[in-house]
Amino acid sequence: MSDWQQRFDRRIMRSMGMPLAKLVRGEGARVWDDAGNEYLDFLAGIAVNSLGHAHPVFVEAVSRQAATLAHVSNYFMTEPALELAERLVRLAGAGDQGRVWFGNSGAEANEAAFKLARLNNSGGARTRVLALVDAFHGRTMGSLALTGKPHMRQAFEPLPGGVEHLPSTIQALEANLDDAVAALFVEPIKGEAGVVELPEGYLEAARELTHRHGALLIVDEVQTGAGRTGEWFAYQHAGITPDAIAVAKGIGGGFPIGGIVTFGHASELYSKGQHGSTFGGNPLATAVANAVLGEIERAGLVDNAAVRGAQLRDRVLGLGSPLVTGVRGRGLLLGVALAEPVAQQVSDAALANGLIVNAANDATIRMAPPLIIGDAELDEFDERFARALDSVAATL
Repeated sequence: MSDWQQRFDRRIMRSMGMPLAKLVRGEGARVWDDAGNEYLDFLAGIAVNSLGHAHPVFVEAVSRQAATLAHVSNYFMTEPALELAERLVRLAGAGDQGRVWFGNSGAEANEAAFKLARLNNSGGARTRVLALVDAFHGRTMGSLALTGKPHMRQAFEPLPGGVEHLPSTIQALEANLDDAVAALFVEPIKGEAGVVELPEGYLEAARELTHRHGALLIVDEVQTGAGRTGEWFAYQHAGITPDAIAVAKGIGGGFPIGGIVTFGHASELYSKGQHGSTFGGNPLATAVANAVLGEIERAGLVDNAAVRGAQLRDRVLGLGSPLVTGVRGRGLLLGVALAEPVAQQVSDAALANGLIVNAANDATIRMAPPLIIGDAELDEFDERFARALDSVAATL
């Protein structure tokens, strides 16, 4: 092992595998490792780096805010936090009753949403929370209880109770949603499951059924938000209004931040002292998120995600590789379906050819590049991904 790998092996908790490389800098959609190798980054920190690396807007926001106030605790308020709350309510279409709670990650956002679900229980009759098989909502105990992946859950059981995992079908929803349900949690696209979209009409049916039975519809937009799918939030493709959304990842563009946005009566469920976060909504994080979201809006990057995502889908299919059987997803969150369970080999081959993608499961390559990509990056992607696919196909 190299020196840094030995240091990692000695000091970093074994919950992580050995990293693929030691990165030292980035610019735009590119990063460089400690050996000087350059990579085209089509993962963006797992749908986090919305503006790519070292974007001037991001750098300026960090520098400017760090020179004034970085942290004040939630005993005080700052202008960046107020501005970000107003911005998120506007972008989400939450209206006059919209409210925001700030944390530091997607898992914290889903923990806050889980507690919100528990509060939707007037009279104590709503004891059930529904989530979906194969969904991923985080690794803390509450968010893991919502996660429909048994292999992630098993070592940590018993988890917080009352959560039931349903197949992602409208029929299962109709059969299981009743007046005892406090909330339904959904990912509009299951990123960790291989970029799997919900069935056509699912969100519309979920909205109608949750309305009918008084349950909250909570949409996990941690991976799909901040314009990644070609709308500000993926639920907007369906034209529905949820009761709450969880946000994180791309809204901070690389700076840790998360939270929930609530709609309608869900905005009144929390009362003083029922939830909090020492660092949540700190001025540094919220100033950066304002700058990132402002640049996405100013530069038309939501539309760019829609246009470039369609082009990227066409380019993958146009490579004509016998390994590729299809492309799933929306905008710049795409999953390449493979004919054989060789996703890790393809991901490794891509890295060897200077391209960062991810094996979401044995037969799916996940791509979530920065929202800033253009023709040059797509051309380079074609060359590098084609070489990776060809090298793996030659071994089969």
